[in-house]
Amino acid sequence: MRQAGVVPALDDEWATHRPAVFGVAYRLLGSVADAEDITQDVWLRANGADLSDVADLRAWLVTVAARRSYDILKSARVRRESYVGPWLPEPLLTGPDASGPVLVDESVTAAMLLVMEQLTPPERVAFVLHDVFDLEFSAIAAILEVSTATARQYASRARRRIDAERPAAEVSPAQRERLLRTFRAAYEDGDLAGLVRLLHPEVAYVTDGGGRVFAAQKSIHGGERVGEVMVRVGRQWRPDRIDLVEVGGELALIFHRDGAIYSVDTVQLDDGLITAYRRVINPEKLTHL
Repeated sequence: MRQAGVVPALDDEWATHRPAVFGVAYRLLGSVADAEDITQDVWLRANGADLSDVADLRAWLVTVAARRSYDILKSARVRRESYVGPWLPEPLLTGPDASGPVLVDESVTAAMLLVMEQLTPPERVAFVLHDVFDLEFSAIAAILEVSTATARQYASRARRRIDAERPAAEVSPAQRERLLRTFRAAYEDGDLAGLVRLLHPEVAYVTDGGGRVFAAQKSIHGGERVGEVMVRVGRQWRPDRIDLVEVGGELALIFHRDGAIYSVDTVQLDDGLITAYRRVINPEKLTHL
């Protein structure tokens, strides 16, 4: 039954376009909670709008989501400064474990979201809207309140920065799965040597506790040192089980303890080794799971 007051075009097409609305907000903010709020806001605004003259409903919805996200993004850097310890994006379940359809590409991986964190808000908006969602630069310029040429320059600068951060070699899903299964076995056994063999000599280990739970306030570097920390943490906080689950389009590890999710761990790989290990244990970033 149609909800009272819902415009037929929106009623018919919202389910199709909702993943794009959520997707642009999540890519711009790295927050599932904020993206869900914006998606609800866009629904309410669209439900009360006259869409009869809208030629491209998807572009209209994405633009509304982008405007709201941009407003939040401009203040997000200030909030980050008061964040306790390293900040990591909220894990987004994708694949068969997702609660609903999710648009997946490399821009939702933890590694890419962290690279985009280094961009200015206009650069991030221009890159996401043009390179991921195919919006025209004229529409992007209107959101950013700049000229079309300037919007194009923002996207170009962002693209160069992102290309420079990409790993030298691609890692296949099968390679990632083999490595993570091997890593899980070594972690569960407390096998320091086995862990170190999988870690790059200059690996970075980042833990996001957000001041809610105990976590390292700075990144830890070096294969031996990171391996030792993992073995020690594994002994102190032994998980009930460790699942391999798709997060941000890539296979990741979810640690369960005392009947709840303890952490979501994503890894960045290069040349068959883990170059970055990122652990989200801030409970506020795990409640949606």
